[in-house]
Amino acid sequence: MNLQQWQQQGYGLVRAVLDEARCAELALCCDRIDGAGSRDWLELDACRALATQLREMPALAPLLGPAHVAVQCTVFRKSPANNWLVPLHQDLSIPVAARVPGGVASGWSLKDGVHYCQPSVELLARLVAVRVHLDDCGAEDGALNVVPGSHRQGRLSPQAAAELRGRHGLQSCLARRGDALLLRPLLLHASSKARADSRRRVLHFLFGPRELPGGLRWHRAV
Repeated sequence: MNLQQWQQQGYGLVRAVLDEARCAELALCCDRIDGAGSRDWLELDACRALATQLREMPALAPLLGPAHVAVQCTVFRKSPANNWLVPLHQDLSIPVAARVPGGVASGWSLKDGVHYCQPSVELLARLVAVRVHLDDCGAEDGALNVVPGSHRQGRLSPQAAAELRGRHGLQSCLARRGDALLLRPLLLHASSKARADSRRRVLHFLFGPRELPGGLRWHRAV
């Protein structure tokens, strides 16, 4: 993936960022959780170490930016016991240390004791998600589907999102174990249910600028 493709399309795949042994080790960690996922895995040493490793990789560093830090790690675990679909959407919320008065952000919520808010489009446009695949992810494994280039349209209404999908279609992001899928959170994306016997474990890291505007502070930063 080159820089021009990344800027225009808003997503791209980087092959083999982790070897087989590291994937197996992290997959075992994922299997220890209950349910389909967890939002706050940056508290774990293994995920903090991986976040630092990702940021320093030559293939990823130019795409992440020199001043970005990891601010969230979410585990997504599809399996025969936990299978779901996600409708077309943008990721608009970020985890912050505390609620800030004024109009610097909207859509405030509290999830598992952590404050979330929706910041400006300008800030959202600077964020990068890195999805590290711990299993092969084919067309029937609940792979992510994206609308290429939709991240350049800002915050979209449901009607505008549907129009963009109809105009540009969906692109499936297939990956092998150890690959990393990068995407802008403003990129329209969705996923379907996996086949009945499938297993798909993903570590979804969010990277952003260390300093936030208007008194906002990250809940956690690595």
